[in-house]
Amino acid sequence: MNAELLVIGDEILIGQIVDTNSSWICAHLGDIGVNVTHISVVSDDTQDIKGALSLAASRSGVIIMTGGLGPTKDDVTKDALIEYFDTELVVDKDVLIHVEEIFAKYKRVMPPENMQQAEVLANAEVMFNRAGTAPGMWIKKDDIFYAVLPGVPTEMKYLMTHEVIPRLADMHGREVHVHKTILTAGIGESFLAATIAPIEAALPNYIHLAYLPTYGQVRLRLSTSEGHHYDLSELEAQVNKYADAIKALIPEYYINDTEDTLQHTLLKRTERLGYTIAAAESCTGGYFSHLVTTVPGSGQVFLGSIVSYAEAVKEAELDVKAETIERYTAVSEQTAVEMVLGVKKRLKSDYAVSITGYAGPDGGTEENPVGTVWIAVTGLSKTVSTKFLFGKRREDNIIRAATSALYMLYRLISEENL
Repeated sequence: MNAELLVIGDEILIGQIVDTNSSWICAHLGDIGVNVTHISVVSDDTQDIKGALSLAASRSGVIIMTGGLGPTKDDVTKDALIEYFDTELVVDKDVLIHVEEIFAKYKRVMPPENMQQAEVLANAEVMFNRAGTAPGMWIKKDDIFYAVLPGVPTEMKYLMTHEVIPRLADMHGREVHVHKTILTAGIGESFLAATIAPIEAALPNYIHLAYLPTYGQVRLRLSTSEGHHYDLSELEAQVNKYADAIKALIPEYYINDTEDTLQHTLLKRTERLGYTIAAAESCTGGYFSHLVTTVPGSGQVFLGSIVSYAEAVKEAELDVKAETIERYTAVSEQTAVEMVLGVKKRLKSDYAVSITGYAGPDGGTEENPVGTVWIAVTGLSKTVSTKFLFGKRREDNIIRAATSALYMLYRLISEENL
């Protein structure tokens, strides 16, 4: 079963916002054996939307639309759908009551424009949206299924989870594939490929390996293709066999095979061990702390951080000696070590990490150019420091430094708690 996504909105085409809905939808459709073959971003224009719908209907059996269902004049998806399906709008009384109750709950007067939220296509089955005001719509025409969803991510996810996916999961024509991902860190893509080359060469033709690199990490994805002759349990066994073989070759760089992030794995392991973490950041400006605190429950492990951007703050808050900075500079192994020991003592943590460097675009020296970063980690019995030389792009350097710090801390905790 093939599906196509139509993402409606000028704000995406001009780069004002990033389309995160499509990746979420693709991942969840893949889990139930629905293959997304095309993704189109369409402007807020009636004719453009109608044209995109016609093209999608010529090649896909399922069309999922997101965006353009709001109450403002720039939301024209419903207008395009009226013309495309040759139908009209009707007021759904249950949706209207729901919208009115939302405004009453917050003691706000409902603007007349929000009445439009209760208007749905006469030929549509209403998908009730308990996460917002705009309902979803499910339409069947000429054996093609259309799901029309709001673009707000929380509302789209609710309707996909509770309405669209259950409908699609009951349909025939799906071929469920097996996927397995392995998260690695601390090893580059080319070195990783060379290390696991014997396993990759031994893969049967119905199992494919993909490399998905990002800052300081590479996620490996093993997936089965169409046309195989094994049942689901046999496929899972085959994929798990090769995944285990890969993991055995990279014990130092293997993080998980659960789809979790590096920071999630780090925090959950630390929590199980009963330890705490603190951070001292300079060039990353708190980005390490941001990554850590995206994990629900991080407060059980992460005590806090000191963003010591200025040298005076390093000295006053982290007990970095003035003579250390004067002799070795603020971007040095000596400074990084004093920072990490200082924050561990100050916040009374079991483990700590420090990051100091030249993120750019200015700064740096001939000996230590932009992109030079020192990271130190300390734990129960030892302190480890490493010098990195990244690149010249400030944003990349910040992300890579924070990710490298996560990995170094993860490795130290793993080594000290075998």
